[in-house]
Amino acid sequence: MALATEVFQVRTGAEPAVVDIGYRLATFVRGRGDGLLSVFVPHSTAGLAIMEVGARSDRDLLAYLRDGMSPDRYRWEHRHGAPGHGADHIIPAFISPSLMIPVRGGAPTLGTWQTVVLVDTNVDNPVRDVRLSFLAA
Repeated sequence: MALATEVFQVRTGAEPAVVDIGYRLATFVRGRGDGLLSVFVPHSTAGLAIMEVGARSDRDLLAYLRDGMSPDRYRWEHRHGAPGHGADHIIPAFISPSLMIPVRGGAPTLGTWQTVVLVDTNVDNPVRDVRLSFLAA
């Protein structure tokens, strides 16, 4: 079994962001046959999710993270960085920094409306690394 790996960067910007990276995954596994795709972000304030983005679910997720999950961003004990940054550090506890996706015939086996997104609420770090690793079956 061979392992192929690639690291790419995503610019998330100065605002909390949900960035669709599904096309990068599809490009990486194209022509590789069957196997498993690992997706990992080595950051303590970012995570990955499988979701639909075309119907603005990405905006709903950011609104929930801002208003529903942590409406008082200033109550957290972790206090370095921008105001409210402590809330960013709990994101990976709920939105995992890694995903494992089956690949069949050189394509991720996602549902019709599903894609993979990078979720980043930390405005102090606008560039994120994403590591893709493919293990052939």
